[in-house]
Amino acid sequence: MSRDQKDGMRRSGGGGGGKMRRSKKKVCTFCMDKSGSIDYKDVNKLRKFITERGKILPRRISGACAKHQREVTGAIKRSRNIALLPFTTEQ
Repeated sequence: MSRDQKDGMRRSGGGGGGKMRRSKKKVCTFCMDKSGSIDYKDVNKLRKFITERGKILPRRISGACAKHQREVTGAIKRSRNIALLPFTTEQ
């Protein structure tokens, strides 16, 4: 039995095909606005960082830097505890 075959299956030689597209690097909105602060009472700003199911968006999707992502996460958790934001959505 050759190394290419394992349990009767062959490895495909080609990859996924197509070109890999590099997406544009997202810029942190809080770093752009030097005066922009993250407040747990500002629900409209925090809603941009949670999904419709109530989950916190990761950095790669939200575009926030590590420092501001930590602050956003803390503010969302704080506002959830005082019932300004829901933990989950109602269905």
